[in-house]
Amino acid sequence: MADAVVVIALLLVAAGATLAVAVRDPVRQALVLSVLGVVLAVLFTALQAPDVGLSQLAVGSAVTPLLLLLTVRKARRRAQQKGRAR
Repeated sequence: MADAVVVIALLLVAAGATLAVAVRDPVRQALVLSVLGVVLAVLFTALQAPDVGLSQLAVGSAVTPLLLLLTVRKARRRAQQKGRAR
């Protein structure tokens, strides 16, 4: 049973990572990255590393996507302000 969970999690990690690279919109990339962080947390927990899984859950699925979304928002605001100044 545990082997099946690991195999499924590895397949989901591979699919999620590929999707994160293939998606062009930065907002959607952040959302896919968040889902990838959750899947990685499940994988680490299945591999008997719950401390790493909890860290991945906090950082990989919450903090990193949030920072990416805030960066995209700020970059878009700056682009709009530059467009208005011209």
